Parts: sequence; C-alpha cells; structure tokens
Amino acid sequence: MSETEFRHGKKRFYDNTKFPRGFAKSGDFTLAEEEILTIYGDTMLALEAGDISPENGEEKHFLKVLAHPHKAKTKLERVWLKYTQLARGRRRFHTLNGCKRSSTFEVEEYDSEPELETA
Repeated sequence: MSETEFRHGKKRFYDNTKFPRGFAKSGDFTLAEEEILTIYGDTMLALEAGDISPENGEEKHFLKVLAHPHKAKTKLERVWLKYTQLARGRRRFHTLNGCKRSSTFEVEEYDSEPELETA
C-alpha cells in the first residue's frame, strides 16, 4: 500500500458498534482489507463527511466514487464501499427453512358454533 497517495488517518479506524470484534474477525473482511480500513479509514470517513478537503488526485477520485460506486478502481475505494454497504446497509437474514414469514403463517377463521347437518 506504499504506492498510494492517500493520506493515513490521524488515528486508527475502528467501528465498535457494527464490528465490535474487529473487521477481520467479523468474517466479512480479509486481513488485508482490515489493514486498509484501520490505516486509511479515518481519512476516508473525514473525506466522506466533508470534514477535510481532498489534497491529491486519489482523494478527489474517492469523492467521485462515493457518488458513483461503479467507478471504483483502487482497492481502497472498493474496500470502503464494501464497508459502507455492510455497516450502513441492511444485513441479510437467512431463516432455517427458507420460507417467507408472511406465507408461512395463515390465519383461519372459525365460527363460534359449528354447523349441524340435517338429514
């Protein structure tokens, strides 16, 4: 990662609310992706929030990628998009049987008095 112009964060980046055990231990990120997030995540978050302004071409391109995710070229951009999707997007929930909840339970209405058949 030494060939990038992207600034290191002023502090290491962690997300203790969504990933309390760390990025790599969550099972969603590799060790390399975890390293990218912890080193550059603080800068990427500040750029996204508008707290700091971009200083070079890579940081300017990163801001464009936030608006147009399909233009992501670098590993930094792809990892940040992956992080934001997992941390801020809806997580998938898989049931054991695979049925939708609304179609599994049907409510049948019964009359209070059963009908008697007459011969």
